[in-house]
Amino acid sequence: MPKTIEHLFANNKQWSEHMREEDPEFFSRLVKQQSPEYLWIGCSDSRVPANQVVGLAPGEVFVHRNIANVIVHTDLNALSVIHYAVDVLRVKHILIVGHYGCGGVKAAINDVSTGLTDNWLRHIQDVRDRHLDQLGQIEDSAMRADRLCELNAMHQVVNVCQTSILREAWQRGQDVSVHGWCYSLQDGLVRDLGVTSRSREEAMDRYAEISASSC
Repeated sequence: MPKTIEHLFANNKQWSEHMREEDPEFFSRLVKQQSPEYLWIGCSDSRVPANQVVGLAPGEVFVHRNIANVIVHTDLNALSVIHYAVDVLRVKHILIVGHYGCGGVKAAINDVSTGLTDNWLRHIQDVRDRHLDQLGQIEDSAMRADRLCELNAMHQVVNVCQTSILREAWQRGQDVSVHGWCYSLQDGLVRDLGVTSRSREEAMDRYAEISASSC
């Protein structure tokens, strides 16, 4: 017999009641308007829940997720999210969040075929190929994949900063920063990769400096 999803409705009801008990005004506030200061661009991995990782409530983080947190200049889905976050919601921080142990990165670094997703993972392999010398010096395969997780997140910071959306926002003096992070499933902690940028040029310089060093 197929497994049903009725328990999800029960879970939802329990959660709704719990939230109202803790904060009677929670839903009335939530329905009025979303005004988050953060856009989270992360991996679709079910083990990395954006709000919970940084301890923020619903309505405080605008979220976009895809396989291995990649931003491609032809991806209208991602660009639309960034545009809405920057131009409409006026977020102050864009968080590019990779995570150690990412399955997409592991598949990319080891040339494991996954079918259609291979075309998406090619973007990560491009990052890998830019840093073959550095990655080749890391003997442990898990550590090598984790370093690529970091390099990929840093590279996506550059990609976001190069979009017309961010360049135009900075030209008009808008206060928005782009950050590169990596989350650990082992301890639940986020690591700042040191590539926070407030311009296209700063992003490229920070990426060149930090990505060249071993971590």
